[in-house]
Amino acid sequence: MASELSGKIQTVLGTIDPSGLGMTLTHEHLNIDYKPCFAEPPAKYKDHVNLPLTIENLWWIHRYPYSCWDNLELKTVQKDVTNELKFFYENGGRSVVDATTIGIGRNLTELAELSKESGVNIIAGGGYYLGYTHPPEMSTMTQEELVQGMVHEITAGADGTKLKCGLIGEIGCSNDILPNEKKVLQATAEAQRQLGCPVLIHPGRLPKCPAECLRVLQEAGGEADKTVMSHIDRCLFNREQVLEFAEMGGYLEFDFFGTEVTYYQHDETVPLPSDIQRIRLIKILAEEGFEDKVVIAHDIHRKMQLMNYGGHGYSHIILNALPRMLVSGLSQDVIDKITVDNPRTWLTFK
Repeated sequence: MASELSGKIQTVLGTIDPSGLGMTLTHEHLNIDYKPCFAEPPAKYKDHVNLPLTIENLWWIHRYPYSCWDNLELKTVQKDVTNELKFFYENGGRSVVDATTIGIGRNLTELAELSKESGVNIIAGGGYYLGYTHPPEMSTMTQEELVQGMVHEITAGADGTKLKCGLIGEIGCSNDILPNEKKVLQATAEAQRQLGCPVLIHPGRLPKCPAECLRVLQEAGGEADKTVMSHIDRCLFNREQVLEFAEMGGYLEFDFFGTEVTYYQHDETVPLPSDIQRIRLIKILAEEGFEDKVVIAHDIHRKMQLMNYGGHGYSHIILNALPRMLVSGLSQDVIDKITVDNPRTWLTFK
């Protein structure tokens, strides 16, 4: 079966020639239910969790975005997502990787509808997210069963349909990789070995985490050159850190573009960068010869990030970040590598 996919990219509507991928966001969520990742707010705000996402409540929701139930899903606002994807297409965007996996609401039927209505290629992710979203049976599932499931999602269909995933991930890992997360990551490596497919990993939030995740994958037979490490911009913050990871051979994904906050609710010790700081790190990587190993996205997964709710939306990179990259000294050739060539190379099956 891998031979049938070799040299192709698999979207929810079928395979396409890599030349048709175009400008690509490598990590978004279009139909997510992020409520399993709800975070309790401070006690003084316990009565705020059911507040609607309105302008009157944004003062609080911006500070505690994972404590507002109304903010943690996109399934009830699919018309807004469709309109944003159309806007993305009108502004030159062509493809989006939907990184929603089992446990946080993945639904390939709805992704196919979004793709048909917007004209945007959507590549769906297979596999599992963080340990606390795993199904109850995960502890008793064997690695072989996990491999078979991931292969099935790509070769036969997912979510009870004949619609197929085009990559594995985002595969979730905690700061200290949990036993079940490690088992899933090792199964991912074997499925990647069998299929020659792209992989997307969600590392923990410590500087050590990206390298640890990639090592587990490689030791289990996975390939760095077909693997994107998500959320680099909330793990690695300086020249030495990004260059050290780049030497390992995987892709570095800066996927918090448009998220510029001082207080990161998941871990207030994490100094989230601004878009300017992200661009500076990307420029360092390009100057050191790693422009072939950088991809970018927004990781939109909360309602407040959509344009209709006051957010930057899926077109922020096109409208704002790419022009800023040019002003910052990155050439158009490098920008094209980051947004077109690198996603194409990564997403094409071996």
